Amino acid sequence: MARALDVTRIRARVAELLAEYRIPSATIGVLSGGEITDFAVGVKNVSTREPATPGTVYQCGSVSKTWTALAFMQLVDEGKVALDEPVRTYLPEFRVADPEVSAQVTPRHLLNHTNGIEESYGDPGEGDDVYERMVANIADARQVHPLGHTHGYSAALGYAILAGIMEVIDGRRWDDIMRDRLFGPLGLTSTTSRREHVDEDRAATGYLIRSLEEGPILSPLDHLPRSFGPGGNVNTTARELLTMAYVFLNEGMAPNGTRIVSPGIIREMMESRVPVPDPYMFGPEWALGLIVCDWHGETVYAHDGSAVSQSARLRILPESNIAISMLVNAGPRDSFYRKVFNEILADLGAVTIPDLPEPDPSLVLDLSRYEGSYERPGTRFDVVAERGKLHLKFALNRMEAQLLNKPEQLDYELLPTSETHFLMLSDDPLEDPQTVAIYDFKNGSAQYLHTNCRVNPRVDEEEATMHVMAVSTISDNDGYWDSMKQAYGRLPSGAKWTMAVASTDGTKAVNVIVHDSIDGVRSFFEDHAGAFATTEYFEADAANAVGLPTT
Repeated sequence: MARALDVTRIRARVAELLAEYRIPSATIGVLSGGEITDFAVGVKNVSTREPATPGTVYQCGSVSKTWTALAFMQLVDEGKVALDEPVRTYLPEFRVADPEVSAQVTPRHLLNHTNGIEESYGDPGEGDDVYERMVANIADARQVHPLGHTHGYSAALGYAILAGIMEVIDGRRWDDIMRDRLFGPLGLTSTTSRREHVDEDRAATGYLIRSLEEGPILSPLDHLPRSFGPGGNVNTTARELLTMAYVFLNEGMAPNGTRIVSPGIIREMMESRVPVPDPYMFGPEWALGLIVCDWHGETVYAHDGSAVSQSARLRILPESNIAISMLVNAGPRDSFYRKVFNEILADLGAVTIPDLPEPDPSLVLDLSRYEGSYERPGTRFDVVAERGKLHLKFALNRMEAQLLNKPEQLDYELLPTSETHFLMLSDDPLEDPQTVAIYDFKNGSAQYLHTNCRVNPRVDEEEATMHVMAVSTISDNDGYWDSMKQAYGRLPSGAKWTMAVASTDGTKAVNVIVHDSIDGVRSFFEDHAGAFATTEYFEADAANAVGLPTT
C-alpha cells in the first residue's frame, strides 16, 4: 500500500524547481488508493501575479489523444466500429497517394501511430467541418514509411481521421461527442475540447522560456489550431485529468460509479502494443492512446502533451494503484518532470523513473552506415561524421529561430549507447538530453531516424541534383509568404529548399530548391504560390551562386 503524500514538503520542492526553471506555475494531482490529492504552485498569469489554484484550467496538448482514444473505444465497445476494419468502411471517400494504404489502413494503425501517412493536410480552417476537410485534403499525401512498418508519431492527422469516423458513426461533431460521451458521464465541469469554451477567469496563460535570465515571455500562440482538436486541444485541470486516469485503474469505471467502457476495452487499450524504435525517451511500446513505459520492471502507462506554451504529463501505475498528473503554463522540460515526479513517487514508496542510458565508449561503429539526410514534411536532420564522431545537424526556420532566440543551424554530437541508439546532449541549459534511434539497415545504410517519437525516413538525393532558382514578382505579399510556409512543409521527397530571400520593398522574391528538374519545381511552386505571384524558373549555377554551398 502506498504511503501518505507529504504535500507541504512536495509543494516547497516544486516551488524551488519552478524558480530554477523559470516556469510560472504547475498544478499537480496524485491519485492513490482511490483518492485524489491536488495542489497548485506559482502564478497562472505573470503580469497580474494571480496565483494558480487546483481549479486553474490548462491546455493538455497531446494528452488529448488519450481522451479521444477512450471515447473512440466506446464505439468499439458498442460494436459500432471495429479496430481492424479499413477506415474506408466508415469513410468511403478516404484515400491517400498509396492505393494499398487507402484500402488497408485501420483505426488501430491510427491509434498506435503506425499508419505512416505524412501530415500534409493543408489549412482545413476553423469550421465545424475541419476534420472532413483534413480527410479530403490528404488525397495526395505520401507515405513517410510503409503501412505498419514502424512507429511514427502523428501530431494531428491520425486522430483527426479517428474524429472523422466518430462524427460519421455518432452523427455529431467531435466536440459534442467528447462532451456527451466522456466529459459529462465522468462528472467533469472544467474539461472542454475548445479553447473558447474555457472560463477565462480560470484559464492559465501560456509562456515561452527562451533564457533563464530573461524568464517567461508571453507566447504569441495562444492555442493550437482546431485541426489539432482530437490530438491536442483538450483543456482540463489536474484533478479532472486524474478522473480519466481512474477509469484505466478501475477496469473502465468512473469515480462516480458510471461505466465508461468495459474491462475488456481497457485491456485492449493497454495490451495492444507496437514497439517504439527509441525506447528510452518515453517508453519501449505504444498502446492504443497510451505510451507503455518500463520503470525498473514495472509497467507504467503514460502520455505527454505540449500546446507550445503549456504542457502536461500523465503517468498511470496499475501495479501500485497510483496515477500522477501535472499541468504547467510553459513548454515541456523533461528534467523538470523527472525531478517533480520522482519526489512524489519516492514519497509514496513507489518505483521511480529510470535515467536515460549512458554512452558506451567501448562501441566501435561504422559511422558511414548512419550518415545521410532524414526528413519528413517540414523537418530535416542531417547525420554527418566529423573527426570520428557522429553529429546531428538540424535547421530551424528563421521565424522559429527568432522566436526561440536560437541559431538557425543546430549541431548536436550523438553519443552511442548501442548500435542503434544514441544520446544527444546540448550545451543549451534550456535543452534536456534526448535519445535518438537510427535503425532499419538496408544495403549498409540506416533507413530511419526516430526522435521525440517522430520518424524521419532516409532521403535518397541521388536524383535531386539540379538547383532551380524561382524568381517571383509578388502581387499579394501576405498570401505569397503564407503559401511559402505551407509549401515548406510539403517539399517533394528528396528535394531541399536552400534559400529564400525577398527584396526590401516586398515585390520580389528568390527561392532556390534542389530537385530533379525545373518542371518538378515549377509544378510544385505554382500549386502553392501561383495565385500570389508570377514566377520565372532557371537552373542555377550552384557552385557560384551566393548563399549556396559548393558541390
